Amino acid sequence: MMFVNCSFVNAEGKTMIKVDVRRGTKRPYFLRGKGIRPEGVYVRQAPSTDPASYDAIRQMIIETSGGDFEKGVSFVQDLTLNAASSYFAQKQVAFESAQMQTLGLINKDKLYTNLALLLSDQCQHSIKAAVFQGTRKTIFRDRAEFSGSIFRQLEDAYGFIMKHNNIRSTYNGLDRIDTLDFPAEAVREGLLNAVVHRDYGCSGPIIISIFDDRLELLNPGGLLPNMTVAEVLRGISVQRNKELAAIFYPLRLIEAYGTGYDKIDASYDGSGKTGQISVTANSFCLTLPNRNALGAKTSASKANPIELQSRWSESDRKHVEEIVDLCRAKNLITRKDVQQRLGISQTAAIVLLKKMMDNRVLERLRKGRFVQYSLVH
Repeated sequence: MMFVNCSFVNAEGKTMIKVDVRRGTKRPYFLRGKGIRPEGVYVRQAPSTDPASYDAIRQMIIETSGGDFEKGVSFVQDLTLNAASSYFAQKQVAFESAQMQTLGLINKDKLYTNLALLLSDQCQHSIKAAVFQGTRKTIFRDRAEFSGSIFRQLEDAYGFIMKHNNIRSTYNGLDRIDTLDFPAEAVREGLLNAVVHRDYGCSGPIIISIFDDRLELLNPGGLLPNMTVAEVLRGISVQRNKELAAIFYPLRLIEAYGTGYDKIDASYDGSGKTGQISVTANSFCLTLPNRNALGAKTSASKANPIELQSRWSESDRKHVEEIVDLCRAKNLITRKDVQQRLGISQTAAIVLLKKMMDNRVLERLRKGRFVQYSLVH
């Protein structure tokens, strides 16, 4: 009632009641049974009262929260936090009502904030991931979209990347040395940075693109004012989503010292490569080079791409040379092509093709029910 004032006025010889209603400081005001949606929020338009549009409601939230997305009242109030509760329990961090208020998930009016929406099972933001053949976005080899709590999105997106993070094996005497295309530490840091620093005021998803020679992590939201790429590389850390970062810190997901890029750089030690950052006014992209890409390209482009594989048997070596010649002639081949060319059984063809994929000579492409194979580019 602090925004409402009633008084008596005389008009045309009659006593009337004048009601002044000032603009409140906690807009939007809404019908409790309807929620913060057009059917629950109304605005006065000349002589009529109309439902507010989603854009109008969003603008009210931005204005009353001082432009701080995390502290704004969530559009959705019927939230469940099952994934978040499970994650906090896994990390042995308390997650009761008192902690939710301290963390900023519930405001003083007992309403869920946008920060709670991000952690909730109803989170409306997502991560899209795709694997492409070659180095351009022309042919999809796999794709997925991850939704729900950002904790679940993080785990699912990391699992997708690691599923396609191939291993190249080399030998030093009797010792086998396995090298992932993309260092696991670099993948972890890049993914966490994308989630923590993205602009959640934008509806666009985080986009993960895996190519033969690189991994790109693209998130909405450029650098904050007065920040440059050089300062990011030097370890200067300015949080776009301070409350979210404050939650990730006790969960041991991030550190508060701006060490993320240093960890990425260190994970590439000895490879002659490192991550690259590019920004625009509204986006931030981290590119992680494939440590094994040069070897894969070299082996595929030589006259005999199996010469670097020292563990082929003599019979396998001859078969592989024939399959490579067949691939060069037809570009794409099938298992039946291999059986007919080599005169071997279906089982033997499957085993040989798998061995060639494991040694990064061939890659598999699926088109509907049909599986085809091509040389690694």
